Amino acid sequence: MESKKLVHRSKVAIRWGDMDALGHVNNTVYFRYMEQARVAWMESLNNPLGGAQGPVLVNAQCSFLRQLKYPGDVEVSCYMGVIGRSSFEMTYEIRRVDVPEVIFAEGSAKLVWIDFKMEKSVPLPDHVRALLA
Repeated sequence: MESKKLVHRSKVAIRWGDMDALGHVNNTVYFRYMEQARVAWMESLNNPLGGAQGPVLVNAQCSFLRQLKYPGDVEVSCYMGVIGRSSFEMTYEIRRVDVPEVIFAEGSAKLVWIDFKMEKSVPLPDHVRALLA
């Protein structure tokens, strides 16, 4: 079995407004937790999110394993997945900080490197590939 390469961890507060009418964190918010961790990871690489080229999310998935409820904090662990010609994949684990042994959700995302003006994918630049490897 292939081991996962941990690239980043982010702590995120569960906000009151994250909950839905059923009293648990709404499923759409899990995607925001993953997004927030992914952006924090990219910022930690000193790779500004802007310019003529950059990553665009093309696919996102989440398996909801346990309900999250307010109040609390979650930790989102980001793992590097497959690196392709113009894309890379990441996987995520969401855990409550106070129950670190329990995974509450697992997710994944595929990002494609594009040229914004041409609106098409381009090969990952060597410096980006080096950061991902």
